[in-house]
Amino acid sequence: VDDTSGSKVKKPGKRGRKPAKIDLKAKLERSRQSARECRARKKLRYQYLEELVSSRERAICALREELEMYKQWCMAMDQGKIPSEIKALLTGEEQSKSQQNSSRHMKAGKTDANSNSCEYGTWKSLSSEE
Repeated sequence: VDDTSGSKVKKPGKRGRKPAKIDLKAKLERSRQSARECRARKKLRYQYLEELVSSRERAICALREELEMYKQWCMAMDQGKIPSEIKALLTGEEQSKSQQNSSRHMKAGKTDANSNSCEYGTWKSLSSEE
């Protein structure tokens, strides 16, 4: 039978591409390498998260200490006592105000843009001492 009419002759068997012969050892090695890389990424991710948790715990501890200090100050002030830290802060402010006033008289017309930064720095240094 001569098949010159152009119709397809079906061959028995599977359709599509034949699977390429993959070297089983190479496939296993790629799989192992991928697993190693995955474990390494996971380890790095957990190390990063542990460091993050640790730093947040330290920050929480520092804030609790600061809060406790402020509570102590409030209790002392409720009893009519002024804590030495607040006295130092107040005398420091009075001194800086007098210095600012004298410098403003010398620099007529110029204003100090950072007049509040000293107060913030003092509070910051008081809280970091503990």
